[in-house]
Amino acid sequence: MPLRLAACLPVLLALALAVTGLSQPARAQDAAALRARQSELRAALANNAFGRPMVLESVQQGDRLSGEIHAVIAQPFAVAAAALQSHQAWCDILMLHLNVKHCLALGTGADRRLEIAIGRKHDQPVADAFALGLSYRILVSQPDYLALRLDAAEGPLGTRDFRIALELAALPAGGSFLRLNYSYRYGLTARLALQGYLATLGRDKVGFSIVGRAADGSPIHVEGLRGAVERNTVRYYLAVMAYLDALDLPAAQRPERRLQAWFDATERHPRQLHELDRDDYLAMKRRELARLPAGSAAVN
Repeated sequence: MPLRLAACLPVLLALALAVTGLSQPARAQDAAALRARQSELRAALANNAFGRPMVLESVQQGDRLSGEIHAVIAQPFAVAAAALQSHQAWCDILMLHLNVKHCLALGTGADRRLEIAIGRKHDQPVADAFALGLSYRILVSQPDYLALRLDAAEGPLGTRDFRIALELAALPAGGSFLRLNYSYRYGLTARLALQGYLATLGRDKVGFSIVGRAADGSPIHVEGLRGAVERNTVRYYLAVMAYLDALDLPAAQRPERRLQAWFDATERHPRQLHELDRDDYLAMKRRELARLPAGSAAVN
């Protein structure tokens, strides 16, 4: 398998997300259930290695990998939910990732979808990237609860059941509680390709979960497939946050604020998330945003 393809695979796979796996129902069904989950996680939300009220979990079960974040966010529910219900918003979010080279929000109503291109972490023509179409559905939209999902039945290299799922609930004291889940299923080809990447270009990569302690007491972080899913789970959570945090700016200033905020947030975790220098990332992303078609926010 070409090294270029293997290098892109963690992101191709990390876009495969499910609520909790196709064979299981979503954990939360409404605002009350999601707020109950916040109560269960209260201690972990207040005390964790991220320095913000968020909890990361990951699972490798059979041929399914998933990462999930629960987090308290400052934005009032009405503001965050209204923004995240736009499928164009998800193009703005996904484009912050190093490997997402292009994104178009298309269609209306039940036919809303995203057409994205995934490639290397450096400059790359869209034509040389990997195309992936994601359907977009709002599952529930209530005054205090939102649930939406992006998914694709098939992905590259034999991966399947790609899903991105988000739930948001209003909190009584203000702000919102968010659940973001990523999962996918993989076959032999995808597993071998990703293992090849982790043995070469990704050999020094780790995730965030602590799975043990070294002799000197230093933490041992999860590696391998779970580590890859955790890294991208955090990247996409930080992209959601960068998108929401820029909403108070005039529209023309938001893209640059998002890019800078996302990069700064990832650099707080350099061992897991550092890939490019700041100037290289910003220059690459500015070019990628500039080549999106004018009016790409309009549905076709």
